[in-house]
Amino acid sequence: MADQDHQSDKLHRRGLMFILSSPSGAGKTTISHKLLMADDEINLSVSATTRPQRPGEIDGVDYHFVSDEKFAQMVEQDEFYEWANVFGYRYGTPKGYIRKGLKEGQDFLFDIDWQGTQQLYQKDQQDVVSVFILPPSLPELRRRLESRAQDSQDVIDARMDRARGEISHWAEYDYVVINDDVDECFVKVREILHAERMKRTRQTGLIPFVRELTE
Repeated sequence: MADQDHQSDKLHRRGLMFILSSPSGAGKTTISHKLLMADDEINLSVSATTRPQRPGEIDGVDYHFVSDEKFAQMVEQDEFYEWANVFGYRYGTPKGYIRKGLKEGQDFLFDIDWQGTQQLYQKDQQDVVSVFILPPSLPELRRRLESRAQDSQDVIDARMDRARGEISHWAEYDYVVINDDVDECFVKVREILHAERMKRTRQTGLIPFVRELTE
């Protein structure tokens, strides 16, 4: 029984908020999906949004779809870690379940922009790890956006303009990875996550374990 207690103590840690940011088309959504498929210890943080629900999306799984009025009420009641306007719609991260999960050792993955990242840092810096994913070049970023065949040229032009502004915030992140090859990029991102989990400050179970070793 004592051995089991020691093992539990060694493994217990505080969870983290793992942020992936990039310009649209640079790969954060693909990397996010690969990470969620490969790692059972991290869950996607589900944002609330005023954006209309798209075909195939599930309320409460992809997003919490809310009205403008409901979102404004949540902002007024300080229910978000962060929120931002993106292309005419509002997105926000609800606080409650994330704070509970962090305490229990659960990791959360965030697919948010630099504004949301700054807000998370301001409210809970000790639990935040941020990674910015860069495209190999702007022409390649445009090619990726055009290959989706989802947006008009006007929308793509707007995304490219926004991308230049987003890239200018790269130095505000803990880590920066260039997505020239999606598989190599994924490996680097996963290595960052593993290393951050092992930080002494997150290994809350080490304190009682080391105390018993030295008694």
